[in-house]
Parts: sequence; structure tokens; C-alpha cells
Amino acid sequence: MIVSDFRRPLVILVVVAFCIVQTSFAQNSVITGTVVSSDGLPLHMVEIYCRGYQIYTDEHGKYSLELPAVKNSWVYFYLLGYRKDSLRVDLQSNKVYNFRTVLRPLTEELGEVEVVEEKSRITNTTVIDVKALDMLAGPVTGVEGLIRLLPGVTSRNEMSSQYNVRGGNFDENLVYVNGIEVYRPFLVRNGQQEGLSFINPDMVGNIEFSAGGFDARYGDRMSSVLDITYRKPEKFGLRSEASFMGGSLTVDAIGLKNRFTALSSIRYRTNELLLGSLDTDADFRPRFTDAQVYLTYSLTDKLEISYLGNYSRNIYKVIPSVRTTNFGTIQQSLRLTVFFDGMENYDFTTRFSALAADLRPSKKITLRWAVSAFQTTEQEYFDIAGAYRLAELDNNLGSDQFGDIRFIRGVGGFQNYARNLLDAIVINAQHTGTFVTSRGTWGWGLRWQTEDIIDRYKEWETIDSAGYNLPHFRRHIFRTDTLGNVFVDTVEPTGLFLFESFDSRASVVSQRWMGYGEYSARHKIWGGDLYFTAGLRLHYWTLNQQMLFIPRTTLKFKPTGPKNIIYRLSLGAYHQPAFYREMRDLRGNVNTSLRAQESYHLVTGIDQVVTIWDRPFRIITEYYFKYLRNLVTYELENVRLRYSALNDADGFATGLDFRINGQFVKGIESWFSASLMTVRERLRDQPELGYLPRPTDQLFNTSIYFQDYLPKDPSWRVGLTLSFGTGIPFNPPQFPRTTQTFRIPPYRRIDVAFYKVLKEEGKPARYKALNTLKAAWIGAEVFNLLAIRNTISYLWIKDINAANPDISTGRQFGVPNYLTNRLINLKAVVRI
Repeated sequence: MIVSDFRRPLVILVVVAFCIVQTSFAQNSVITGTVVSSDGLPLHMVEIYCRGYQIYTDEHGKYSLELPAVKNSWVYFYLLGYRKDSLRVDLQSNKVYNFRTVLRPLTEELGEVEVVEEKSRITNTTVIDVKALDMLAGPVTGVEGLIRLLPGVTSRNEMSSQYNVRGGNFDENLVYVNGIEVYRPFLVRNGQQEGLSFINPDMVGNIEFSAGGFDARYGDRMSSVLDITYRKPEKFGLRSEASFMGGSLTVDAIGLKNRFTALSSIRYRTNELLLGSLDTDADFRPRFTDAQVYLTYSLTDKLEISYLGNYSRNIYKVIPSVRTTNFGTIQQSLRLTVFFDGMENYDFTTRFSALAADLRPSKKITLRWAVSAFQTTEQEYFDIAGAYRLAELDNNLGSDQFGDIRFIRGVGGFQNYARNLLDAIVINAQHTGTFVTSRGTWGWGLRWQTEDIIDRYKEWETIDSAGYNLPHFRRHIFRTDTLGNVFVDTVEPTGLFLFESFDSRASVVSQRWMGYGEYSARHKIWGGDLYFTAGLRLHYWTLNQQMLFIPRTTLKFKPTGPKNIIYRLSLGAYHQPAFYREMRDLRGNVNTSLRAQESYHLVTGIDQVVTIWDRPFRIITEYYFKYLRNLVTYELENVRLRYSALNDADGFATGLDFRINGQFVKGIESWFSASLMTVRERLRDQPELGYLPRPTDQLFNTSIYFQDYLPKDPSWRVGLTLSFGTGIPFNPPQFPRTTQTFRIPPYRRIDVAFYKVLKEEGKPARYKALNTLKAAWIGAEVFNLLAIRNTISYLWIKDINAANPDISTGRQFGVPNYLTNRLINLKAVVRI
């Protein structure tokens, strides 16, 4: 049939209209579902692909994809590190399909540990298996004990849970629990006073850590972020632990048709075992208690309410009596003996409450609102008087008096006094959300915070070396006789001069506004997968009226090919607006106009999975460079930081981190970490001095976390941790910073734990009576296996002896403050 020219446009119009009508009346179908791992954990960022349509699962492993109704359609599931999966479905019009898909790891031998660890390859954090906490050896057995064994992380005090990351200090680390930032006490000056950290290891469900280059959704600190998620109970359970250092009891509960869950825990810890190995004989009375509760209630399938509460009281009292410390070299061996009178009394009480609501109005949108309040009341009272004797020992190996006192180099006394009080309240409200599209994921957040801090700082110290008070100020009087001769008369001081004296009061009230927006996606490019995340943070502080714009971005590229390798590049700004500690100077004055410290990160690395001994191992190598501006200089005393409260320096930090982890022993994970690093600063008022080492500067650090078992009886297990770090700089008190050329000796420590598993989870016990338990084991821990006495700081003494001035040199001696010796701890764990 031939259509005439004037009718052809009409026919075309009718055909087009018919197609439009047919399209408008056609009904699509929808596929929804959940993607989980082989152990039932939801998988995030799984790619679902069907007929040119693409979407990714959210953090709960859920997805929803609308498709044309086409028969014989194949749906593909893909996630890096897992076997691809697919399913065939005949899509019918106006119908919803729901699937539950299980993805299995590429190598079955990887097991549960490797399944969890794969998440960190496409995200920007390191995911740590919670089960590694069970066999962790050492006095610090919580999450922080594992973090200290990662590359770039250092710690020189086994009585403290604090850690430094890539040259930063303790105050440069972020800690989140269930998406809410948590804080630690402010006035703690010694690790033995710290007590329990906020994070309860028995309640932890997920651990993520980043040593730098983290995303914009995390807050404003210069060094690292530790993101903890507490688990939700699935059924009733009980966990208990007891040792010479304390114990804990954790209860899991569930009810109201599985809509309500409760996770509660109480802990008690005492450091008497550790303190008994120090050089000071004293009546130690450390009492650390903690109670936490985590409640959730699902009002509907889309709305969940949760509450997290914590109460902690750390009391540390000590009545010292005598201290004896031997130090020096073969050429000159010295002994310091100190007799004490007085008492130290520390009380740190914290309270924390957080209420959150999580809403999922659709499969693609997740919304969260949270309010929290934190209060810490801290008391630091001490009045200690001491009389010391500095003696030189007989170092002649052939002498009958070898090791005995030859003569007294100096005697003297001192008194330390403090009445410090602090009360701080931090309240914040925040909203966060995510929106998942077929192209990527959008995230946003807004946070308001107010801080109210009241501080009373009164502290002084006097030193008297047998009538020779320090500091010792002499006055010189010049006179001239009638012949013109000049004479100098020296007049000794008649007053008492204090070595240090501080007395101040401060009250600071301020508000902060923070927000962020970020976008993440995955693209096929250059024959591989490109993971891209970019974000921007905003921060405004009413106290100094500074507005910060903080961009951050991360790229990860996985090329196609037989090698399982990922290349990473992170760039961004990591500014740190001041908190109260940075604003208070050495004398207690508060600088409210202090500007934010600035850190610009460049992190590049390679993440590769290789096969060794027919088992997969993951090797990560990262290089980082951080340009630092507006730094606030500080002094490090044990775990106390004393700031200058001035933006008086600029600097840089650079280093190389290496880590290999995998099944060195088949079936269980271990790892080895090593770091080369340096962090320097240049004083703005003395630029001619060049770059000086910061107080946390180290050259090399390495650590090992190793697990093993007897091949013929795997119920006998061992866990070992090894730490080695080169020394950090120090100088005598009241000396100029430019003289900080000395280094504390290297930190060397090995802890080992031996366990007998009486009942393993998911397996029958040898003794039927134990089958009523979920798991149980007993063990012995050997702290500081090699009995190496590490040095944490120095006590400074002068050998001025007024009774025998011939042997006095006026020299100042640094007497090492040693850490713990070899100790044995017994431990038992039961889970029902």
C-alpha cells in the first residue's frame, strides 16, 4: 500500500501517539531484597545490575530496583571480594519481587574474619574483627589495645588506653559510639589514674578505624577516627569475665515480639596488680567502675528508637611511703631514695546519655536524629612532701661492697600541692541522612553543640636541696672604695621561691554549628572499578567566630586482571577547632581567640590480596604527608598535655606504613605492622631554629598480633602481642624548647596469654555439663614477658649538698620513672 505524500505525516503522528499511549499504560515491576554474607551480616555497596539498570545496597544490605516487565530477565549481584551471583526471574507487570541473596567470599578459607575485613577495601576505614578481642594479651585488653597494634599507631604506656596516630597527640583522635562523639576526662595526668575507657568491649559489634584521610561525615580532628557500633542482641545471653584486675557482667535481652532489645553491662577494674610492680611502695587504692546500657525499640518496621547511657567513676587514691630507683651507667651508678608523707586523691566521674531515632521512609532513604549530653566532674587533690637522698653506688665488680652506697651526692626535699577542679557539660543535637540512587549515594548531616566548662586550677611545687632552695636567685651588690676599687657583695635570698606556681579560675560557654555533605559512587573506567567519595564540612564556633570550609575526597581504583589489587588516593583538610584543653596555657590562662589548627592530608597506598601457603594474605602499604598550620605547641608529661594556647608553630608529618594480615596459622588471623615516621614543627617566633621534633616524634614503630593453637588439640591457644617503638624527645622542666635534644629509651614490650577453651561457640564440649554454656575458657596472661622496665618520664633531681659541698656539682639528674615489671594475671570467661 502506498501512502500519498500529504497523508504520510499524519500516519507517522498516529504511530508515535500509539507508542506513547502504549508506554504510558505499560506497568513496570519492582525487585527488592536483602544481600547478606555467608554468616548473615548485611553487605553494603553491593552492585545489583539488570538490563542496563543499576543500584547499590544500603548499609543494611537492602535495595529496591524498578524495572520494565520483561520475561527471562537476569539479575546480577557483585561485590569486591565475593563470588558473583545471579538469578533468573520472569518479570510481570505491576508486581513486586522480594529476594534474600547470600554472597560467599571468593576463597572459602578466608572464613568469617576475612569476610568482614573486605568491607574496608572499598570504604575508607580499616574494619577489625571483634573476635580478635578474645585472645588479646596485655593490660589494655579493650578496643584500644587492638588499635595500638595497627600501623601508624603508637603508645608508650601499658597503663593507659590513649594512643598517638601518625605523630599526633591524644587530643587529635575522634571516637564515635553509635554515631555519637564521646570524650575522656580532661585532668588525667598519669596512665595509672585513667581507669576504664568509655568503650565496653563486651558490647561492641563492629570496629572501624582510620589513621588519616577519612571521609567528611567524620568530625574535626587532625589525626584519626575510631568508629564503634554496639551490637543488638538476638536472644537472651550472659557474658561474664573475672581476673586479678577486675571483672565484668553483660546481659543480652530481647522481648515484645522481638521489637525490644536491651544490652547492659557493668565493669570493675583495679590496677593494684600493675601498681605493685612500680618502684614506689605505697598504699594504692584504685577503684574504677562503669555501667552502660543500650536499648532499642522498633515502633514500626521503618522507625526505631534507641538509647545509650553510661555512668563511670574512676577513683584513684595513693598514700606513698618510699621509693627506691637505681639508674645511671656502668661508669656512674646512682640510687635515688625518696621518703614520702602525704596523699593523692583523684576522682573522675562522667555521665553520658544519648537518644536517637532512625527512620527509613523508603528503601533508598535513611534518616537519623540524635540528642546527647555528656558531663564530667573531676577532682585532682594531692599534697605530697618528700625527702630524697641521691647516692653513688660502688660499681667496682671486684669490690666486696659492689652495689652498696659509696657516698651521698645530695639530699633535699620537695612538696607538690594541687587543688584542681573541673566541671564540663557538652550537649549536642544532630541529624544525618543518606539517599541511595542508581548512580551513587548522597549523605548529609547537621549538628549543633554547646559547651559549658568551669575550671579551678591551683597547683604549686617547691624544691629544697638541703637548704638550697630552687630556683635560687642571688642578688649582687656592687660597691667602690675610696681608691676606686670595685667589690661585689653577694646577698643570698631571704624569701621562699616556688619552683612552679599556678592559680587561676576560668569559665567558658560556647556553641558550635557543624554540617557536612558528601557523595560516593562507583564507575566503570579504564577497564576497572573506580570508587569515588567527595565531601565538604562546615564548622562555625561562636567563641572565636571562625567559619571553616573543609573539603575531603578519596579515590580507589581496582583494575581488572588476575591481581587482586586496589590503589588509593586521599586528599583533604582536617582542621581542629580548639577545645578547652588547647585553650588553657601552662599557667591556667584561657585564650578564647585561639584559631583552629590545620592539617592537610595526602595519603596514597596500595591494597593487595596475595596467596601465601595456599591461603590469602592482605598487604597494605601507605605513604602519607601532612602539612600542618596554626599549630598549638605543647609539652607531654606522661599522658598529660600542657598547651601554650597560642598558634605559634607550623610543621609537617610524613611517614610510611606497612601491614600484612592473614592466617599465619590456618583458621585464625594475625598481623604484622611497621611504620617509619617523623613529625616536626617550626616556631614562628624563632624561625631561624628550623624544624624541631614535636613531643610525639618517633622514627620507627612496629607491632605484632599473633594467635596460635596446638595442632593436636586446638582447645589450647595462645595470643601474643609485641610492641617496639623508638624514643620520643624530652628535656628538663623549665628549659627552653630548643634544648629538647634528648630521647627517652625505646619502648619494648611482649605480652602473652595462654588459654584453655572449655567450650567453643557452636561446637559440643568434651564434658556434657559444659554444653549448657555458649562458650567458656580460662587462661593465664604474662605481662611484660621479658621484664623490660620501660621509661615513661623523668623525675629531675640536683645533687646540691650543703653539708658536703666538695662532692656537689650542681648537676641535674633525670631519674627514670619506670613502668611495670613482669606480672602474671589469671582470667576466666563464661558466656551463656
